[in-house]
Amino acid sequence: MFKNSSSSYLRIGSKKQQNVSEYYSNINTAVALGKTHVPIKHKQLAANYVLIKKIFGSCAASIPITNADRAVLSRHGFLPLESTSIEQINRQIEQLKNWSNGGDILLATYANELFEIRIKELKYLRLTTTAGRSVEFQDGYKALEKYIEYIAR
Repeated sequence: MFKNSSSSYLRIGSKKQQNVSEYYSNINTAVALGKTHVPIKHKQLAANYVLIKKIFGSCAASIPITNADRAVLSRHGFLPLESTSIEQINRQIEQLKNWSNGGDILLATYANELFEIRIKELKYLRLTTTAGRSVEFQDGYKALEKYIEYIAR
């Protein structure tokens, strides 16, 4: 009897984990993440991105990220934006918000730097992608763009 109750607990735990995974895999989750405790630096960067996009119709500069930026991303366990799924980007947004709103100044600095790199990646992807090329990418950039557009309001 103890063995059966333990295994049913494991099934419940995996079902709960599946629901959490389904939550993060939705593009609209990026908007939900933007509703609470958005750092001021994120709002400023998002407002700049949206303003430039409105004026020029797309982002103005097509500067790819540098090797130093890639090193910062990999140091914190982040993949390049074109290789990031919706679930991963939503978790990263939540993590960056927690780091920015936490009491640690060093983590807040890292979070702002990582968010700035993500916006730079998004600008570059939006300028250089064509319809055929965007099929190669994961959909994480769509969730990031939705989050940026929401918090820029």
